[in-house]
Amino acid sequence: QVQLVESGGGLVQFGGSLRLSCAASGPTLDDYAIGWFRQAPGKGREGVSCISKSDSESDYTTWYGDSAEGRFTISRDNAKGTVFLQMNNLKPEDTAVYYCATGCSVDYVNSHGSWGQGTQVTVSS
Repeated sequence: QVQLVESGGGLVQFGGSLRLSCAASGPTLDDYAIGWFRQAPGKGREGVSCISKSDSESDYTTWYGDSAEGRFTISRDNAKGTVFLQMNNLKPEDTAVYYCATGCSVDYVNSHGSWGQGTQVTVSS
């Protein structure tokens, strides 16, 4: 299975921005839909955003959860084998460990996919 590595997390102030990256160790990400998920302390893992694998060079389908719509942007650079999550206008409630995975739902990833190790995002008020 593909191994995923996230980076780009950190501490940011209310209203700030971060860009998370998800790269593959081993096989490339080209053949996978990639999802971003997050898990806050004491809460379940939730979907944040997902991007399909491409049928052509620039043809992707994207999905955003309610909390991400209008503030986060997912993109992928297959040449670099990386998927990005640009997060703008961050709020304290965005504080969580963020994971990328090969799939767009928690159930699917748990059954068939791979999780990264996670990267901490902390937003101060």
